[in-house]
Amino acid sequence: MQAVNTDCFKGKCGLMKKKRVSSGITGLDQLLSGLYIGDNVIWYDDAGSLASAFCLKFIKESQKQKKPIIYVSFDRSPKNLIEKLGPLAENQQLTILDCFTNGKGDKAEVFDKFFEKNGAQWPYQVIKVTEPWQPEAVSEAIYGLHRTLSGDVRLVIESLTGMQDLWEGEDHILKFYSRSCPKLYELDTIAYWIIEKGAHSNKLKAHINQIAQVAIDLSIKRGKSAIKILKAEKRTPKALSEFFYYAYDEDEILIEGDGKTKAQHDLGSRIKKIRKNQGMSQKELAKLIGVTPSNISQIESNLIYPSLPALYKIAENLSVEVGSFFQDKTLPVKTVFPRGNAVNISMPDMPKDSIYAQQLTPPDLDSKAELYLVQILPEKKLPAHFFVYKGEELGYVLSGRIKVFSQNQSHTLEAGDTIYLKADIPTQWINPGPETAKLLWMKVK
Repeated sequence: MQAVNTDCFKGKCGLMKKKRVSSGITGLDQLLSGLYIGDNVIWYDDAGSLASAFCLKFIKESQKQKKPIIYVSFDRSPKNLIEKLGPLAENQQLTILDCFTNGKGDKAEVFDKFFEKNGAQWPYQVIKVTEPWQPEAVSEAIYGLHRTLSGDVRLVIESLTGMQDLWEGEDHILKFYSRSCPKLYELDTIAYWIIEKGAHSNKLKAHINQIAQVAIDLSIKRGKSAIKILKAEKRTPKALSEFFYYAYDEDEILIEGDGKTKAQHDLGSRIKKIRKNQGMSQKELAKLIGVTPSNISQIESNLIYPSLPALYKIAENLSVEVGSFFQDKTLPVKTVFPRGNAVNISMPDMPKDSIYAQQLTPPDLDSKAELYLVQILPEKKLPAHFFVYKGEELGYVLSGRIKVFSQNQSHTLEAGDTIYLKADIPTQWINPGPETAKLLWMKVK
């Protein structure tokens, strides 16, 4: 393989003099300490589809800055790529270089019909590369188009793996890449290069890493999408070679902080705890705030984060303050709670019109005990215990008369009686009388 002069990448070209720009993703900008004009960014994609979202955000940000963009496609037909890009494809700052139709598409009529004369129909700008199996033809197509553009250009090449499949060998890939990177740097071009991590030799990846200014790994860890900065030349990233989980919230990519930050601000677990304490299902909460149960599940798992309006809706329907989701234990704790602040508790597993319950202590109170008012209506039977709880419980009968059954034993409780539960879970509650039985109930953590 050919030796590469990397002086341009070792400081002699003055990387820090280049202008810093946004990737379109705040978390990535913070994690990476910014992108610079001239950066060649390698995206190692473990799953084959993870880099796409980062490219779309980069294109969207570039269009917002009114920068020309070249998208080189080896793996997708123009029609498929345009569907993937959506409205971004209609922007006249974007030009697609189609290396697919005459390459992997094998000049098939179904792909060739997309074109009219030498280009695609308006509003899209698509140029068909006639000999994409020739590296020199691809180079000329890229730089020929580049010469017609002004300012700092943005380039997305999808993908190095597609090139290798078409060019039949890693030597051609390395030669093309090693010649292109210095040239793109000098032309003030930010280039995104996508590569499928498992499709190439370690030797090729080592050469690629040596030349690139930035190298990023995308993978799936424990069922979650994860990002790792492998290289960030001439800057100090937040962390090198450390995985950070990220998730999608609508069209945003949200990158989690380190483990300590996550532990202090575990929003999902806080929402889940308050919801479950109120006996509310994910489906019920989703309906109240206008999202899907899957959205609630993702929020509670910290895979996505709710928008600010959605967060306020969640707090409102859980009868807590938004600040309780980010509660600081150093803040003074309230000691008095007006009776009007009691929260109605849902008990979907109990027979309808048989039981009503309210939580008397605030759902967001960081306490070792939770206090409830439980009312079992006259002549009603409950087929199980009204709470699914594994800790200790105490109940005090305020009024009425109630029968409780547990382990083939039955007890009758009247006003003033107390019941303590630790290991025995009631299998049935019956109110045989004509009046509502009221219990003051406490869960002890």
